[in-house]
Amino acid sequence: MNRAQVREDMPSDSSLHEKIAAYLEFQEELGVEGFYRRRAGSVPRTRTRSPRDSRPLSAGAVEGSVAQSLSLFEASAPKRGPETLDEIRTDLGDCQRCKLAAGRKHIVFGQGSPKAQLVFVGEGPGADEDEQGLPFVGRAGQLLNRMIQLVGMKREEVYICNVVKCRPPGNRPPEKDEVDACSPFLFRQIEAIRPKLVCCLGAPAMRTVLGITEGISKVRGQFRDYGVAKAFVTFHPAYILRNPRDEKILREDFESIRRFLSK
Repeated sequence: MNRAQVREDMPSDSSLHEKIAAYLEFQEELGVEGFYRRRAGSVPRTRTRSPRDSRPLSAGAVEGSVAQSLSLFEASAPKRGPETLDEIRTDLGDCQRCKLAAGRKHIVFGQGSPKAQLVFVGEGPGADEDEQGLPFVGRAGQLLNRMIQLVGMKREEVYICNVVKCRPPGNRPPEKDEVDACSPFLFRQIEAIRPKLVCCLGAPAMRTVLGITEGISKVRGQFRDYGVAKAFVTFHPAYILRNPRDEKILREDFESIRRFLSK
């Protein structure tokens, strides 16, 4: 049987061909030689066979050999699971990707459960957070803790982070170049946790996570699609501290969160 007949007898499934090609490349990377594979534009090489190998190969033998080789390839191929928060933190390192690094004391990466159903995203660290290296530990954090209890959860059960991980000078809103440098790590954190709900605290978090440019008052209290999860927008606790009359609105929003998570 010639090579053309073998090709006719072999399965035509394109996925099988792709696996064969991947297996051959894997073997070549290990330094294994002797495979016949014609590359585009190359001159075919002649391979001699010993007399005992001069018998024609049956289609079953060819298919069985391929299946065995593929099983070895699939067993040898590295299998990588989802990225972890520790891996993301290691990749962040002693970050110098934007100008905020020059004035920080600590990187505020995030805190909480890596399997949290609920992720809070704030704007950026304040003075207390910069001092301790933890998110939402000042007065705004104390208010957030009370709201988390209203949901029927503990702080340790959720995950809390910010759009940027270094304190902006004077607690100003983070600038576009700073958000652009830091937000990829935020999105990786959310992907690693895979929560049921992402709660955006304030307009900067809303714009970064959802890409919404409308005023927060028009979007607040709404659930939006966010991949396989949902996103929710509410006021930042720091805003409520400056406008205590609106704490009632914040409580209403967290009651909506509680009902959503209880479904």
